[in-house]
Amino acid sequence: MNVFIIAEAGVNHNGSIELAKKLIDVAVEANANAVKFQTFKAENLVSKNAQKADYQKQTTDKNESQFEMIKKLELDVDTHRELIDYCKQKDIMFLSTPFDHDSIDMLNNLDLEIFKVPSGEITNLPYLRHIGKLNKKVILSSGMADIGEIEDALDVLIDAGTKKENITVLHANTMYPTPMEDVNLRAMVTIGNTFNIDYGYSDHTLGIEVDIAAVAMGAKVIEKHFTLDKTMEGPDHKASLEPDELKEMVRTIRNIELALGNGIKKPSKSEKPNMKIARKSIVAKYTIKKGEKFSEDNLAIKRPGNGISPMRWDKILDGVAQKDYEVDELI
Repeated sequence: MNVFIIAEAGVNHNGSIELAKKLIDVAVEANANAVKFQTFKAENLVSKNAQKADYQKQTTDKNESQFEMIKKLELDVDTHRELIDYCKQKDIMFLSTPFDHDSIDMLNNLDLEIFKVPSGEITNLPYLRHIGKLNKKVILSSGMADIGEIEDALDVLIDAGTKKENITVLHANTMYPTPMEDVNLRAMVTIGNTFNIDYGYSDHTLGIEVDIAAVAMGAKVIEKHFTLDKTMEGPDHKASLEPDELKEMVRTIRNIELALGNGIKKPSKSEKPNMKIARKSIVAKYTIKKGEKFSEDNLAIKRPGNGISPMRWDKILDGVAQKDYEVDELI
């Protein structure tokens, strides 16, 4: 199965449908499999007095509350329809993360194929149960969670009616940007082994190298934030890839997928012709007369490799020349 690459537009549209469409264009041009937004009603998501995260305080207006910031980034149902139609025209999958019950219902009514559970909702039992009942494919982000919390969330989803084989768990770290020493990519493999489940990685580091490493370690899904311009005003732009970087990430992941191969160790098609050239054979070191005994003194090992393999050296030493040999002639 090919790695499923989600280009995470998130809230980087800044509330503008034109920007949202430009982001879709970028994801299409980069050859991502899906472009993902976020669906929420500010009223249902945050209480009026909720604080912003530190990274949000640095990247947005200090005087507005988290509620005010999020309200500006809300997309209504008609905007969703328009973006879904635009994605269909462009042949890319539309995804969006719901952050509340109304949003789950709205996306379900819009026939969303895959439901993405964000890290913050992994301990939200009613929310998980609601998504579990839909019996859709689920991608579960596990930022801030320990292995026990992942287990509990999986139990809720599966008990509610979602098949385990339809769930992919993403390892994640919710710090924007994530410091390298906090990535802990081996924990992604631990998740896969512990639950015998498909796994992937949702990345908030600044580069693309961790995503490449995740693919080499068996990630089935990669999710990465992107933007039109890192310097734009808004909470997530700074820790997102710009269009050229997103393109480079997808290109590199596809190369790594090819390079991983089937795991069977044997000569490849492209290197077979080199075997004759790079390997060696047993040859005459000096002229050898018919009937003369082969010895370590009169034999040598030289290229090319289309004669008797040097692995048969001991056997040949027991033998006698059946004909005359010139110097360097293959035995």
